[in-house]
Amino acid sequence: MIVFLAAAAGFMEFLDGTIIVTALPRMGAAFGVTPVAMNLAVTAYLLAAAISLPAATWAAERYGLRRIYAAGIALFTLASLLCSACDGLTAFVLARILQGVGGGAMVSLGRQAVLRTTPKALLVHAIGAIVWPGLVAPVIGPALGGFIVTHADWRWIFYINIPLGLAGLVLALRLMPAHSPAAARRFDATGLLLLGLTLLFLVGGSDLVGTSWPGTAAALGGTLLFGWALLRHSRRAAQPLLDVSALRHLCFSVSTRDGTWMRISINSAPFLLPLFFQLGLGYRPDQSGLLLLALFAGNLLMKTATTQMLRKFGFRDLMLVNGALASASLAGCAVFTPATPLAVMVPLLFLGGLTRSMQFTCLNTLQFADVPPEEIPAANALGALAAQLGLGFGPAFGALCLNVVRALDGHATPSAGDFRIALVLSGVLALAGTLGSLRLSPSSGDNVSGHRA
Repeated sequence: MIVFLAAAAGFMEFLDGTIIVTALPRMGAAFGVTPVAMNLAVTAYLLAAAISLPAATWAAERYGLRRIYAAGIALFTLASLLCSACDGLTAFVLARILQGVGGGAMVSLGRQAVLRTTPKALLVHAIGAIVWPGLVAPVIGPALGGFIVTHADWRWIFYINIPLGLAGLVLALRLMPAHSPAAARRFDATGLLLLGLTLLFLVGGSDLVGTSWPGTAAALGGTLLFGWALLRHSRRAAQPLLDVSALRHLCFSVSTRDGTWMRISINSAPFLLPLFFQLGLGYRPDQSGLLLLALFAGNLLMKTATTQMLRKFGFRDLMLVNGALASASLAGCAVFTPATPLAVMVPLLFLGGLTRSMQFTCLNTLQFADVPPEEIPAANALGALAAQLGLGFGPAFGALCLNVVRALDGHATPSAGDFRIALVLSGVLALAGTLGSLRLSPSSGDNVSGHRA
């Protein structure tokens, strides 16, 4: 029941991260801004969730897991109501930030509850269940969002969260374990401030690319400065908000540090592909969303084979081969034209769904294979942050590639060729993330996969 609740809440949070993607052109027109500028609403939500992850972990230790988890669902539901009432981009982004804070608490604490109650031998099954929403929601989201804006008002995207959130709140109060508050540790306000500043400069810099190169350079400098300060502080503080000591474990390091590049690349697809289908190939919002269901079908089918393939091939070999296929399937979408038949598009998208599902499950299961039980809360906070950054910077990376290529070509709006280059760059990033698996040994993670090297 804990796994079910964590998966359901995670699905709701991840769905809202991407459901507006196919609605961006319509919402941009309503707010008087361009579709690419609306990327800020996607990124602000996902990065607010990222910042709230370590803070939610601390609050759960201080006030109890059930209380903070329920508070996250309540905040998410209230913010959804505020989003539906907005008439401008600024107010909408602020409401999305509030929504992201609540969503981040749901995801982080749901996974923490699962990790605390699941033996390592069963982690493949448990992690596979709670990872599934992160794969499915970004694919279903654009299709559902496209259907809503084609046949109804975009505000219904947020209306549907209200009954779901209320039901989730009731279930959380009944099912979530009431772990007793631990001895209060000092809240690391400095770490939270440095994390927020790092992400603020990073998001601001990606948004300025193509419009102000001096501003982009200044934002990059701020990102590097505050990022370095955050890492230095996290290594020296007695009780840091982000405990990076878990990175000394090889499996955790590969899946968290190197795996983030793969997550960013794969999560750029639900942003780039719907816009490419609409702005580059001329599809309607509902048609572009339906095409992404081929990804969903691949995600779903691969779930039936993940455990068996891990047991047969092990983490290292499977992640290397599968990661290369995921990279190729994403970059291969660049060949699509208005004349490309569905018989070509659907199988390639289906292959992308298969490979992204396998890679996500491998990364998230391997992550805690060599982490001792007493280090799980701190490692979970860092791992959840890395996963949320991968999800959040997927759309940001896609928008960054589009802005750079568009600026170099001198286009006022992205062309089909600009989208093709962005898809290839995303594929290259996925390949770069895959190469980190070379650091693993043939026996890495065998205690959770059941593989024998």
